[in-house]
Amino acid sequence: MFQLNIAAIIAVAGQAAWKRTKPVLVKETFILPVLGFLGIILLWWVIALANHELMPTPPEALVANLDYILNPFYQRGPGNLGIGWLLIASLRRVLLGFLLGAVVAIPLGFLIGMSKTAMLALNPVIQIFKPVSPLAWLPIALAIFNLADPSAIFVIFITSLWPTIINTALGVSSVSKDYIDVARVLEMPRWRRITKIIWPASLPYIFTGLRISLGIAWLVIVAVEMLTGGIGIGFFVWDEWSRLNLSSVFLAVLVIGLTGLLLDFAVGQIQELVTRRPGKTAS
Repeated sequence: MFQLNIAAIIAVAGQAAWKRTKPVLVKETFILPVLGFLGIILLWWVIALANHELMPTPPEALVANLDYILNPFYQRGPGNLGIGWLLIASLRRVLLGFLLGAVVAIPLGFLIGMSKTAMLALNPVIQIFKPVSPLAWLPIALAIFNLADPSAIFVIFITSLWPTIINTALGVSSVSKDYIDVARVLEMPRWRRITKIIWPASLPYIFTGLRISLGIAWLVIVAVEMLTGGIGIGFFVWDEWSRLNLSSVFLAVLVIGLTGLLLDFAVGQIQELVTRRPGKTAS
């Protein structure tokens, strides 16, 4: 009887706590973000009314972009493609460059984190090239490849290297020396130390670097495509601005932002699946 009473008390207390926290959760997860977006739209509306000759209001932009929204994958001749195809073209370049960068950056990060000699040799190189603007690499890439598409992928590759290398090296060097000492006492082979101790402990750092790299890569591709032209969401922004069609530019900004959010969410889900820890949003 006493146990049943305790169980009943716990159940009632849990229900009461849920009733108290439910409005807070709804407020934090739904109401506040909606208010934030409404504030941005209101600000846009006010600025558009003050400069209505060039800038459309939100309803006008929505009406002007209905064709892009309702038919994102239309094909109406060479170069006349829906915004869905342009987004896929940009995503292909970003993912190719990002994956190539990850393949190079993670082993380099391990090497730097595990070897003081490698750190002394490579750290100055990283510190010199890391602050270089990604767009500064574009003329070099165009000179090497003489084509816009591989040049854009190369720029994304360079952009993706530095955050992943630095975070991977930090994760490797942060592994407790006690674990390494125990592995040495047990005469554990070096490759086994890496796979069983260093790799699992470094995964959160590696994924943080990957998320930062992917976010920067998605930022850079828009600027690169503005300069190189061709098919892509960045060229779409520049082309529509050249036609003074700001309605489509606003649509592209929204698509770029939502795509970046989804990319970060996808990597976060992979991180949670691999590390079995919830991934924090990369800044």
